[in-house]
Amino acid sequence: MTRYEFKVVPAPTRGEKSRAAKTTSERFALALTNLMNELGREGWDYVRADTLPVDERAGFTGTKTSFQNMLVFRRVIEAGHEFGRDSGRDSGSGVLSAAEPVLAPGPRLGAAEYPEGLAPALGPANPRLAAE
Repeated sequence: MTRYEFKVVPAPTRGEKSRAAKTTSERFALALTNLMNELGREGWDYVRADTLPVDERAGFTGTKTSFQNMLVFRRVIEAGHEFGRDSGRDSGSGVLSAAEPVLAPGPRLGAAEYPEGLAPALGPANPRLAAE
């Protein structure tokens, strides 16, 4: 079974200036190309882009939801590579990486068993409602 580790990085929010890139979209494409090529040189394969909701504080007690664009990359974990340990290339960069967990089968659950003719009591959760 092939095991992968994943890296999620924020998508660029600004383009990079270049004499060849004149328009905003060309500058943004250049920034994205440079990021993807840099991670590709480190062995990361591009998987997809996701837009995910993030709850942020607004004032003292409020929250607001904003959306962040993230790029997902993966690479194969070599034989002998310990789960969750990276080679140190990402230390301090603010970029998250994690190995894909290997899920063990969980316990199989069956139907609840009650003595014949008995069933769990059902009714309102609040006893005050039962009196009304």
